[in-house]
Parts: sequence; structure tokens; C-alpha cells
Amino acid sequence: MNKEPSDTFAQVPLKWVGPIRITGEEVQDEVSVPLATYETPLWPSVNRGAKVSMMTDGIRAVIADDRMSRSILLEAPNAEVAVITAECVRNRIEELRKAVTETSRFARLLSIHTQVVANLMYIRFELFTGDAAGHNMVTAAAEQLANWIIAQYSDIRYVSISGNYCTDKKASAVNGILGRGKNVVTEITIPGHVCARVLRTTPQKIADLNIKKNLIGTMLAGGIRSANAHFANMLLAFYLATGQDAANIVEGSQGFVHAEARGEDLYFSATVPNIIVGTVGAGKNLDFVQEILRKLGCLEQREPGENARRLAVICAATVLCGELSLLAAQTNPGELMNAHRKMER
Repeated sequence: MNKEPSDTFAQVPLKWVGPIRITGEEVQDEVSVPLATYETPLWPSVNRGAKVSMMTDGIRAVIADDRMSRSILLEAPNAEVAVITAECVRNRIEELRKAVTETSRFARLLSIHTQVVANLMYIRFELFTGDAAGHNMVTAAAEQLANWIIAQYSDIRYVSISGNYCTDKKASAVNGILGRGKNVVTEITIPGHVCARVLRTTPQKIADLNIKKNLIGTMLAGGIRSANAHFANMLLAFYLATGQDAANIVEGSQGFVHAEARGEDLYFSATVPNIIVGTVGAGKNLDFVQEILRKLGCLEQREPGENARRLAVICAATVLCGELSLLAAQTNPGELMNAHRKMER
């Protein structure tokens, strides 16, 4: 009997790696993480970074920001009206906040940013969205706010519910500057003897490679607010395993690695500014996703938003583990290709 397309699933291999030792206000735990990927060397690579975390005080993590955005596009009769209206909208944020509460009991309007091009008004709304990633929540709020603005200003016309100033699933500078998703900074201090034993390299070699590859190499390539080796690998594998909208790895992979040799030790940090994850909403009702989120401790009875923040921290720590392991491998000629040859051929 043929199944309808809605009843079929793409089979992506999934394995658990770790545990990863994480410390910080949001998470203080040793957590194994699920990664769904066809790139089989990713599992042992991230696992090597996880092993390093267990041989140290762990990966310290802090959430620097937490918001989701949607930008609407409205049209005025001319540029002057557009500029005046945009200023009026920004000044009436308290009224707009009240309008948002009619769309969701969790949504909370945090800020408004506007850009005017000719007679076009791009209005970016940024909201707290609880434990949801927030795509639908911010769209519903934006729709409500667009209707409110049009009702208040009779010469303003609707163009689109999304004006690309959001920016959703596209590489941009604006998300790194204003924030979209959870901005998580992770860091670890690794003794030199652990670098030698587990990573088979030195703190100085990793710090040097980070500058020459991640920073200078990315600038040569014209990268946008990004300096990392392969954030997208860990993000995609983690997103697929936990029921996230995987296309958000586009903005998620725009992040930074910083490394320093501090005496005999290595200071290593991964800043992942745009982690867009949730523990409720589309994709989270699947049985395997529910079981994974439960194992990760992200379905507990907590204040709104705390489960999603825990998930984001675990995700960011996973990114650090994979980034650390790959950079270490690339300091040694032949190591990366030999690993792929052994595991994929």
C-alpha cells in the first residue's frame, strides 16, 4: 500500500556523542547530544571536543541576547510621509506592545527598528517568543501590528508581511548587529597537556590557524560577520535531531571563533549569535523529537523560554566541540583527509 507523502520520512543517521560538560547560569550539566548527519566523521570529531570538555572545568556558556524578528514592508505616498510615519511608529512602542498581547500569551515586543528607502518603510519588530523558535509567533504579531499601523495612518499601504529586513534564512549583517535568535557565547580553557594528548597539537598552533584561516581567509572570501571553520555542520546535525527548521543554519552559521595561547594553556571560544531553536511548535510533536528533547532536559516545567534557552546553550557547546576538533586536525598535515578516508570510504 502506497503511503501519502505526509506519512513518509527522510532517513538521516543519528548518533549521540558526548557527554559534554557545560557550566554557566543557564546550564550546569554533563549532556550527551544527538547529531543527525550523513557526514560520519562529524560524530567522532565532535566527540573529541566533548572529551576535552570532560578533562577540563567544562565549557562556560552565557546567553548574550534572546529575540526573534519579523520585518513588515509598508508604502507611503512619498519619502517625507514615510520618514515621519516611521518616527511616529517608533515613538508609539507602548501601544504596539499592547497590540502584540492580543496575538499570543507568550509574545512580547522588545524593540522596533525602521529603515526608509524612497517611499518604502521597512519596520523590523523584535519579540520574545517563549519556548518557541518563534517564526509563526512573530509573523502573527507583525500582521497584527501592520494592520494597527495602517488603521492609524490612512495614507500608508500594505506591501508585504516580510520585507527581508528580518532577515530570515539569508546571510546578512543585520542579524548579527541587532540579533535574531539566541546569541550564545561559549568558552573553554584547555591545559597544554590535554591539547597534546587529545587534540595532538599545541595551543599556539590552534591560535595561529584561527587567525590565518578563520579570520584572514574569511575576509578574503568576502564572508559576512563570520569567522569560523564549519559551524553549519554541527548546527544542521543538531537542528535535524531536535526538530528545528534546518534552513535557519544560514544565519546561524554566521559566528566567530576566538583562540589565544595563554601560557601553556589554550583559551578557545565560539560565539554563535543567531541560534534559532525551540522546544515547542512545528516539528516538536514527533515522537522521536519529544524523546530527544526529554533526554536533553528541555521539556521540564520551567519559566517560559528557559527550556529553549537550555537547548540553545547545548547547541552552542556542541558547535564549540566540533570547531575545536576540526581546527586541531587542520594543524596537522593529512589528518583531516585520513579521517574522511577511513570513515567514509
